[in-house]
Amino acid sequence: MAAKSVLRVVVGGCSRRSPAVEADICALDGFEVVALDGELEPDVVVLVHDPLADPGAQLAAVREHWWVPVVFATTSPSDELVRWALGSGIADVVTLPAAPGALLFALEKAARAETDQAPSGGARVVTVFSPKGGSGKSVVATNVAAAAAAKGRRRTLLVDLDLQFGDAAIMLGLHPQATVRELIGTATELDAEKLEVYTELHPCGLRVLPAPLNPEDAELVGEDAVRRLLEVARSAYDLVVVDTAPFFYGPMLATLDHTDRLLVLCTPDVPTLKNVRLALKTLDLLSFPEDRVSIVLNRASAAMGLEHGDVEAALERKVDFVLPLDPAVPLAVNQAVPAVLGKASRAFAPAALELASSAARFNLNPARQPSRPARIFTLGRS
Repeated sequence: MAAKSVLRVVVGGCSRRSPAVEADICALDGFEVVALDGELEPDVVVLVHDPLADPGAQLAAVREHWWVPVVFATTSPSDELVRWALGSGIADVVTLPAAPGALLFALEKAARAETDQAPSGGARVVTVFSPKGGSGKSVVATNVAAAAAAKGRRRTLLVDLDLQFGDAAIMLGLHPQATVRELIGTATELDAEKLEVYTELHPCGLRVLPAPLNPEDAELVGEDAVRRLLEVARSAYDLVVVDTAPFFYGPMLATLDHTDRLLVLCTPDVPTLKNVRLALKTLDLLSFPEDRVSIVLNRASAAMGLEHGDVEAALERKVDFVLPLDPAVPLAVNQAVPAVLGKASRAFAPAALELASSAARFNLNPARQPSRPARIFTLGRS
């Protein structure tokens, strides 16, 4: 008989004991309880819905301790609750009481999805793309990268490949002396040391490789140069975030070859929805893996006339993350301070941090340990 591996599961989130979900887990073959210590990291968290609590606050409390897949468990499911869960990056929703097989399947699926890696290895590459200009692509790219560098304490590089009209540097208050154009235009071989010399350092610790200063220089940055750039970046950093132009062309196709997670931005307006539908079809024709694509609904607001469900119906697929409309965001852009690093944004910043955590797979507060004991269930797996 083959030796068993284990699936470590945290059950928490409810202010009261959760006998229903604990009984379901205890019914699984190979169950045992082990003590939680500073070195033990669960594979998945079962977040039990507390009807008296805000589910967003429950999820935020989990994210203070772990960045691992979350399965949301509830005794009273609703369409609204399920949409919130899936839009918040939760891996799955189960209804309690659950059959042991169904629960184990949900836990296994969530854990396996987390271990999915891109074939090329190296640092994780997160690409931010929108087929429609003005969708907030650069705002999202700069906030994801800044969050990873400042709060995730990861060695992070932001590459601006919107080669004609890149805005990443100005949004971060940087005044670059060199850009990607100068980097690839030098005669010497590109390596990690040379790459760092041509980057700008933001006060939060983020390294930025700006877009060319002149639009005509975009033609000088070809596919092969982009491929080599990303190969070197993957070897030198923990995370690479790429801002892109709003169309498919050579450098974008080269970027897709190195992309682990593609964030496709959509705003709640009909022209953008049309373009996003076409972009998703194009990605399918390019054989880009669907499981690496996340749909991000930006500037979400009921006042826009198109709500979460309307967008999903138009795209014929679920929205993975929702970034609410927040008047603090344009103010942060004009002040050249990413919203995730400021205190003014109460709607966008928490949602952007959740997006950054999911895309980059980092813990917002990795040094912090749970303030109260958590039950860790170790499930036997053949």
